[in-house]
Amino acid sequence: MILDALQALMTPVSLFAVFIGTISGVLVGGMPGLTATMAVALLIPVTFVLEPLTGLILMGGVYCGAMYGGSIPAILLRTPGTPAAVATAMEGYPMSQKGRGGLALKVSVISSFVGGVFSVFILLLVAPILAIFALSFGPPEYFLLAILGLVGIVSMADDENRLVKALISGLLGLIIAVIGTDPISGMLRYTMDLTDLYDGVAFMPALIGMFSISQMLELTGTKNIVSDTSTLKKIKREPMPKGLKKFIGLGSLTGTVVGILPGEGATIAAFLSYNFARRLSKTPELFGKGNPEGIAAAEAGNNGCVGGSLIPTLTLGIPGNSVAAALLGGLLVHGLIPGPELFTKYGVMTYGFILSLFLANIVFLVVGLFMAPYFARISLTPTGLLIPVVCLFSILGSYAMNNSILDIFIALICGISAVILHKTGFSLGALILGLILGPIAESGFAQALIMGHGSYSIFFNRPQAIALWFIIVLLLIPPFMQIIKQHRKKESISQIETEK
Repeated sequence: MILDALQALMTPVSLFAVFIGTISGVLVGGMPGLTATMAVALLIPVTFVLEPLTGLILMGGVYCGAMYGGSIPAILLRTPGTPAAVATAMEGYPMSQKGRGGLALKVSVISSFVGGVFSVFILLLVAPILAIFALSFGPPEYFLLAILGLVGIVSMADDENRLVKALISGLLGLIIAVIGTDPISGMLRYTMDLTDLYDGVAFMPALIGMFSISQMLELTGTKNIVSDTSTLKKIKREPMPKGLKKFIGLGSLTGTVVGILPGEGATIAAFLSYNFARRLSKTPELFGKGNPEGIAAAEAGNNGCVGGSLIPTLTLGIPGNSVAAALLGGLLVHGLIPGPELFTKYGVMTYGFILSLFLANIVFLVVGLFMAPYFARISLTPTGLLIPVVCLFSILGSYAMNNSILDIFIALICGISAVILHKTGFSLGALILGLILGPIAESGFAQALIMGHGSYSIFFNRPQAIALWFIIVLLLIPPFMQIIKQHRKKESISQIETEK
């Protein structure tokens, strides 16, 4: 069946669909506000006139391309094209400022390729088994998974002062996240009688404001992003940093596992992978200053989510994330019902679609490696030209999500607020984590208590929950130990000075 699928995939039309879909995905991912979900959803009517396999290949190519494409503006302009690229921006942009944007792009595309291929390989081999595993996760586990992500806030702090500011930033994100309708009672919270806020603060406009618009405001007093342009000439000759394999592997595994869980997305996968990398790194103090280890883990994580999210989608009809939900719509349009028949009766089509994802990863790898030196030169664009163009696309992207004028104001308010927070030393990464994970933690907590009839024991009496508690505690120990050591060191220094 796989050989028949390979034969169907090798036709000129199918290969052209892979190429066009992937390139389109990279372009969509590179534009702030245009997400992979939006692109795949818009493609569904187009697939009416195409053969089912060609339509699926086209949507799969867009999915793969967009996951990588979001990292390009994130690295070069600190303007994440997709929410999943926020973690990449934390390390990629400082590298661009040092003139190492080309190397950051190279690390990004190779990590994205490995993460994507690994997850698709897992999808091809053990999809039904892993889909059953995904169903064993319930509200208690989703709550703990959100807490696991929020633990990353602690790891963003190197000392007591930064820890306090990171926690305050995370709390601000959680406060913004509770605006809207209570998921259990249906009560409205802090909506100020604005119907556009009934569903909460739109995440994408807030993200665009905090990263795109705030960055353009900060660039107003400079002529160029890059201070040292000499390294841009060495992009083709500059080798990959050593020791990245374990971080790419870690991100690939984390992204695939998170992608398998229904409802979880590439953003959470990227942040979890980034957090794990920071804990395992021999140089955690370099994170936030341009560490390629963070890029490798985050990009492998968000691309690992692609294959992972399709496992419950194809086997159970339960989308792994919003993009997989749009793809599920494409399947249903052509009368393809997820389940065993998809791998037997329609096996040639299903396996052809899965194999096309391998080709999509190869396409964006070749394009990314070839175009990296040219992409990197975007950072040499004078800010006088760059600022109005990026701001225009940011405003259009904010409006395009929900066709709401309020979203434009949200982006502008978040942009101005982000500049103030950044200048005063607060963590934008922690705020974004709170904003993303707040709704997941809240709904998981409330649903778990309903399941447990008000008893908190439900968070401790399931093996999956115990395993997550163990990982949470394990991740919390190192940063607190480091802060305690620094506190004792300060005390000993002040005691010596007092004795003198």
